[in-house]
Amino acid sequence: MAEKIRKMLISVLPGEQVEVVITQDGVVVEYYVEMLHQSKTKGNIYKGKIHNIDQALQAAFINYGAEKNGFLQVDEVHPEYYLIDPPSRGYPPLQKALRPGQEMLVQVVKEPTGNKGAFLTTYLSIPGRYFVLTPGREQLGISRKIEEEKERARLKEIVEEMGLEEGIGVIVRTVSKGQSKAALSRDLQFLKRLWKDIRKRANESPAPVLVYEEKDLAFRAIRDYLTADIVECWVDDEATADQVNEFASLVFPRRKSIVKVHSDPHQTLFERFRVEEQLATVLSRTVNLPSGGQLVFDHTEALTAIDINSGKIGGEKNFKEMALRTNVEAAREIAHQLMLRDIGGQIVVDFIEMKDPAHVREVEKEMRQALKADRARTDVGRISKFGLMEIVRQRLGTSALSASLDMCPHCMGTGSRRNLEWRAMRALKDIFRALRSGVASEPLEYVTDPELAVYLLNRKREKLVELEQRCGRRVLVVPSSSEQCSFC
Repeated sequence: MAEKIRKMLISVLPGEQVEVVITQDGVVVEYYVEMLHQSKTKGNIYKGKIHNIDQALQAAFINYGAEKNGFLQVDEVHPEYYLIDPPSRGYPPLQKALRPGQEMLVQVVKEPTGNKGAFLTTYLSIPGRYFVLTPGREQLGISRKIEEEKERARLKEIVEEMGLEEGIGVIVRTVSKGQSKAALSRDLQFLKRLWKDIRKRANESPAPVLVYEEKDLAFRAIRDYLTADIVECWVDDEATADQVNEFASLVFPRRKSIVKVHSDPHQTLFERFRVEEQLATVLSRTVNLPSGGQLVFDHTEALTAIDINSGKIGGEKNFKEMALRTNVEAAREIAHQLMLRDIGGQIVVDFIEMKDPAHVREVEKEMRQALKADRARTDVGRISKFGLMEIVRQRLGTSALSASLDMCPHCMGTGSRRNLEWRAMRALKDIFRALRSGVASEPLEYVTDPELAVYLLNRKREKLVELEQRCGRRVLVVPSSSEQCSFC
């Protein structure tokens, strides 16, 4: 089987936006975007101060310098901050273990959204190229994606030989596989120095204050996503290319030409590699499957629902075969879309009904196999008797969906809005109420959007005339915009 060609594309609009695309044989498999005006705090470490403790929630609200206080629940509080001796099991009452005004180091786990503040933890993690340093947790974890026992044993032995300070642990990242002891040692020493600097800044600065800021997307792309199988990394901004090249040369010292600069003024970087049209599909609610089926994505506060619509099926035998084929195709495409859209959290997939248990197991196997290519942590459940599969996936970065979409002011996030007939009924009720309560000699001016105004004047004119005669007042329906409506 021919080796697949993977490339990384980094497109920069200086001071505004960074986009990172990873392609495989010309097909976009991962896409991340960061708007520089949207303040990113996930991964940042702050010296914060407890503002108050909610006894009912068993959570503390932390002033860490943001507009809204961060939320720190009891299981995210490291015992080193307890003012009392910790119990042998479970957690102490937070109102007794902590006090308002107490200072602590906290890290943002989840960005603030809507009216909710950021979700915080005191269990810090500092990512490097090959390791994640975990101050306060004496652990040695190895990525589950490194499956070979011999390699796991080798990495464990190397870390143990390097030695760790008391109270510090590490997690060995997937990209550590096959790396030399010297390369691993350099990364660990870097993280130790970084942790020392963080502690120094925290000790010298009054709360609230930022003591560690996560790097921008261009840097993180090289640190987290640039792997040995990526043959080229293209950048369309020279200043960014210099920074990327500097870090990439440390990661791959023998591959000096891996970073290339796109400087063609006649076409963009994404046009050059023909990925612009592929990226447009990221925001689409539907994705077509080869056999005629379709995936439908719906996002809610709690989860992402993925429905699978089948193509035309005739006959019982054809139904079984088509259901299996469509579900297998769907499993592959869902794995691809989860990576492409960077969908995190709980995902529920509604497969086409399959009565053959062997077919159910085949689809489950296909889903697990397809998700092996995903660098994010995933947990895949079994297909229930109702045809539902639950997946939990770690979100890696900032998805294009969250960075580029706002809630629709008309539907307010429901994906639909009231039809014109329903809205006309509400308008007529408002008009009738206003006619009865106003001055009889004065005409009533009803201002509404152009679309509804046209509907009322064309489809409900008789009712408007009837209300005028009944109440003895004239009704003037006025469009709220001076622009001509498309229905006129």
